[in-house]
Amino acid sequence: MALTDLANPTRFIALVARALPWLAAATAIVMAIAFYLAFFGSPADYQQGSTVRIMYVHVPSAWLSLFCYALMAAASIGTLVWRHPLADVSAKAAAPIGAAFTFICLATGSLWGRPMWGTWWIWDARLTSQLILLLMYLGLMALWRAVDDPGRAGRAAAVLTLVGTINLPIIKFSVDWWNTLHQPASVFRLDGPTIHPSILTPLLVAAIAFTLLFVTLHLAAMRNEILRRRVRAMQMVAAQREMPTGAAPVPGE
Repeated sequence: MALTDLANPTRFIALVARALPWLAAATAIVMAIAFYLAFFGSPADYQQGSTVRIMYVHVPSAWLSLFCYALMAAASIGTLVWRHPLADVSAKAAAPIGAAFTFICLATGSLWGRPMWGTWWIWDARLTSQLILLLMYLGLMALWRAVDDPGRAGRAAAVLTLVGTINLPIIKFSVDWWNTLHQPASVFRLDGPTIHPSILTPLLVAAIAFTLLFVTLHLAAMRNEILRRRVRAMQMVAAQREMPTGAAPVPGE
């Protein structure tokens, strides 16, 4: 099957139906390995103790909150430029998942920060820009719900998504541009990671597990959105057939 064949929603649904069981199984296996390594395969930090294990949920969630929005931005370009039939489906399906990862990032960061920083929340650059990302996700979800026509909703959301991409580099480089409580990057560095392998390995396994979880949820959500739109189209056709001859259409139908 060529990649261009995936533009056909019917073929896409068929592929997802075959792939989802394998993806779900792989997610469960890698997630179990990640949590085993996090709790039993990595040492407690000499300063933070066992609270450092929050990192194995917090950091992958933070990475995926950014990755998910970047994916939505790419899908938005596909919607506005190439009119890809599945682009806005992908963006709409990704928004709630991205919002969930962003919320988990903020919640676990608060739990981690309380014993380390002595506060649940502080308005530093990284935390504030991450909160703005969550609000962007929620705003996009509200926009999709506010517009009945999926095509118009997709185009409007695509424009808003692309405007919001300005926040991604702010989140990424906030620790370098401003004085924040967060430490600078310690994994993706030009001179290599600064984390000990006993902590880095479980962290990377956790990142793979959370990425597999995202892919599984995203494909399932895309399939559900395609089916939802088909049901809506069938309902509209049925309503038009039942409409008396010469009657004015109901607004929004």
